[in-house]
Amino acid sequence: MTTFLQDTYSVWWADLRILRHLWQRFLITSLMSPMLYLLAFGYGLGRWIEVEGTDYLKFLIPGIIALSALNTAYNGSGFKLNVDRLYNKSFDEMLMVPIRSFSLILGKSMVGVFRGLIVSVCFLVIGLAVSSMNVTPLFLLVLVASCFMFSFMGVLCALLAKTHVGMATFTSVVVMPMTFLGGTFFSINQVPGWLKGILYVLPLTHTSNCLRAEALGTDFPWLSFLGIAGFLVVFFCACLVALRRSSV
Repeated sequence: MTTFLQDTYSVWWADLRILRHLWQRFLITSLMSPMLYLLAFGYGLGRWIEVEGTDYLKFLIPGIIALSALNTAYNGSGFKLNVDRLYNKSFDEMLMVPIRSFSLILGKSMVGVFRGLIVSVCFLVIGLAVSSMNVTPLFLLVLVASCFMFSFMGVLCALLAKTHVGMATFTSVVVMPMTFLGGTFFSINQVPGWLKGILYVLPLTHTSNCLRAEALGTDFPWLSFLGIAGFLVVFFCACLVALRRSSV
């Protein structure tokens, strides 16, 4: 167990050192989009709107937190690894080091998890300043699990992408639609049944449902929580398979 943790930290440490020197720029740029969403949708379009009997601003903030976790965790782990593999070629050197695949995947994903939690917590503080919401241990557990899930997704895409364009294509085709269809800005209950089934295939939908339910004090969707856990395990196992194929 000690060796596993040491190997994981060793992989994470290199990415963490880079973040340490760029943390101010990273924080400002990462919070820009959530703040624009808050101003445009929360104060612009939804100032006098209620959704499911709740003030739209209070309804929106948990969704933006989920979206911040997605974008920051996915980009933080995925694009960094994509550049290391295809441009710097430094990832090839890691494959030759006697480090277990579990440690390598977890270490590469930790930078995305760390970035996602920083941005999400910062926006959570902003959300608490402008609207009342509940922050419970279950809320934080969902946030941490979601950051791992999105970070593993980023690592998987980086391992599978053959070019930088391939990584960008996945972001445009999958991540961008998920941004607007994953229950961030609207209630899933408002869409037709056939479309609702499709939207529940998106990982962001489950994160939005869980964070919003806990923040607003409504019934917690345990099926969505199981969905987060399921996606997390699937993405991690897929990362292991992709890593072993790239090592051959």
